[in-house]
Amino acid sequence: MIYLDNQDVLDQAYNFAMEEYALRFLDENETYFMFYRMKPTIIVGKNQNTLEEINHSFVEQHDIDVLRRLSGGGAVYNDEGNISFSMITKDDGNSFQNFARFTEPVIRALQKLGVNAKLSGRNDIEVDGKKISGNAQFSTKGRLYSHGTLLFDVDLEMLEAALKVDPEKYLSKGVKSVRSRVTTIREHLAQDMDIQSFKQILLESIFETSDIPRYEFTAEDKLGIEKLCVERYRNWDWTYGKSPKASIKRKKRFPAGTIEFQLDINKNQITTATIYGDFFGTEDVVELANKMIGCRFDRASIREVFQRIDTKNYFGNIETEAILEMLFE
Repeated sequence: MIYLDNQDVLDQAYNFAMEEYALRFLDENETYFMFYRMKPTIIVGKNQNTLEEINHSFVEQHDIDVLRRLSGGGAVYNDEGNISFSMITKDDGNSFQNFARFTEPVIRALQKLGVNAKLSGRNDIEVDGKKISGNAQFSTKGRLYSHGTLLFDVDLEMLEAALKVDPEKYLSKGVKSVRSRVTTIREHLAQDMDIQSFKQILLESIFETSDIPRYEFTAEDKLGIEKLCVERYRNWDWTYGKSPKASIKRKKRFPAGTIEFQLDINKNQITTATIYGDFFGTEDVVELANKMIGCRFDRASIREVFQRIDTKNYFGNIETEAILEMLFE
């Protein structure tokens, strides 16, 4: 097994690109292992509706990145206090969905540190009934990777707020996340340490040596990684446009009247829009609804539509920002 050192880059789009590049282009006869951390980021599974998984307003206010991964499963929030691991190897026909194979070395290392970790259900690692790791896999052309989180010292309040979405606001065919009770690994260590020490101890335990074999990325490799990063992981169409169809309802009472939006979304673009309410306006809201069709369902895109008109002509004395906050609260 060979270690892929990402130099602790906190840009998860780049880390995902490195992981995929290794899967597709490095020596298929080798097994590779990597760790990665990231700045505050929500990662949704391949088959999820991104909008349905995130607290949109909170994510914008706190400048949280949102990415889609190649593997399935549910949405997760990570920050610098999480360290994820990935094992990239041949698909021998018995490895896909065999999470025990890939989590066992990590669990063994955690147990050496006094953490009573064990595989729970299909793909989680738990301590005393609380989740410290979720795992997912992706397979293609005889290769696969199995990757998972390790919630070393994640801000659990941020995790809860960033992923907290009212399920009645979205009706879609996307795979839903299952919210779990979580805890941090640091709370359960026999002896406290920082995340870099934790990472090094795990690395040496998994490789069973302090002399870790490392892969040296070539200039060609780095260009390939950056290409994947731009074309997939930093691409709006991948993160949001891959979302399954959804129907969205927003309703709020303002002093000037009640407004209700009913929107159909496909690939995160508005396909139908209807506006209801008991407000008083001089213009027909059907015209405004039609202007929204084809627009991306995000705050910046809809603000751009609203800036081309005077919303008070449609809704009376209700400010544009208040309407945007209603749509993306």
